[in-house]
Amino acid sequence: MAYYSVLEVTPTDDTWVPDYLPAANKLVAQYGGKYLARTSHHERLEGSGDDPALRIVIEWPTREAAQAFMADPVYAPHLRSRTKGSVSHHFLIEGKDDLA
Repeated sequence: MAYYSVLEVTPTDDTWVPDYLPAANKLVAQYGGKYLARTSHHERLEGSGDDPALRIVIEWPTREAAQAFMADPVYAPHLRSRTKGSVSHHFLIEGKDDLA
């Protein structure tokens, strides 16, 4: 069953970005992930609150693949840099409809 990482990221210091992107791109692919969206072009259709600078959606083949990506020791320093240099929220969503 597919899982989806949905991230909201607002950089507070973008010095981490040049090193982060190549490493994350490689590791996402290594774990079978696929970027569906990485964009600053989004709009709120409902609700209120602060909008993040970026929204990112990654499709994973399994929950385990997403978790393995997050736990990869090669990713760890890049994750630390991203979380230190941004306000980030990351949600892992199971690709199923519980209300059907």
